[in-house]
Amino acid sequence: MNGAAPSRRVDGILFDKDGTLFDFHATWSVWAYGVIRDLAGGDTALMDRLAAAADYDLARRRFRPGSPIIAGTNREAAECLARALPRRAVEEIEVYLMHSAARAPLAPAVPLAPFLDGLALTGLRLGVMTNDTEHGARAHLGAAGVIEHFHFIAGFDSGHGQKPSPAPLLAFATAMALDPARIAMVGDSTHDLMAGRAAGMQTIGVLTGPAQEAELAPLADAVLPDIGHIPGWLAG
Repeated sequence: MNGAAPSRRVDGILFDKDGTLFDFHATWSVWAYGVIRDLAGGDTALMDRLAAAADYDLARRRFRPGSPIIAGTNREAAECLARALPRRAVEEIEVYLMHSAARAPLAPAVPLAPFLDGLALTGLRLGVMTNDTEHGARAHLGAAGVIEHFHFIAGFDSGHGQKPSPAPLLAFATAMALDPARIAMVGDSTHDLMAGRAAGMQTIGVLTGPAQEAELAPLADAVLPDIGHIPGWLAG
């Protein structure tokens, strides 16, 4: 076991970012309202069309569970919104979203620095794989003051592919020289857990995103309220 304690379940943990390290609605539903307002330029009818394209509830200022933006890439979000903005190029919207998302109001799911410090003390290798851009991931982790805790950071545009493909998860295993079976993939969506299962990893679902426990449980070895419960799972 390469010196690992016999009771330890894993040698590495790969985290999703949005809805996992950061509470989804407190971060991204708030951000999305500002995006819709900005793109509409004060046109309430256009705000309605953008919200419909994004499956976003303007009255509640929250993404609906079926929104294609929740687990999609930055490019897919741009393509979605472009349906309501026929006079604007997808590429232009994509660049706007990338820079806007990097400034999103972050709401960590738990106090991240002490949580990650605790994991680091056990010798675990830690990574982040998100369907956001790598630029956005690094901006958010840097703003939260935790970027140095991670040995691997990848977005959909980092050259490894995107979830639910297992390829970016296996890139983490390769980079860390770890057996995928000794890695836990942690995420708030079925995309995360499908990718983890396909990669031969252990899977942990968390309930800080839009998905409910019933959606995650069939794909998860454990479903936890948030990432703060992972140390207890590791010791179990």
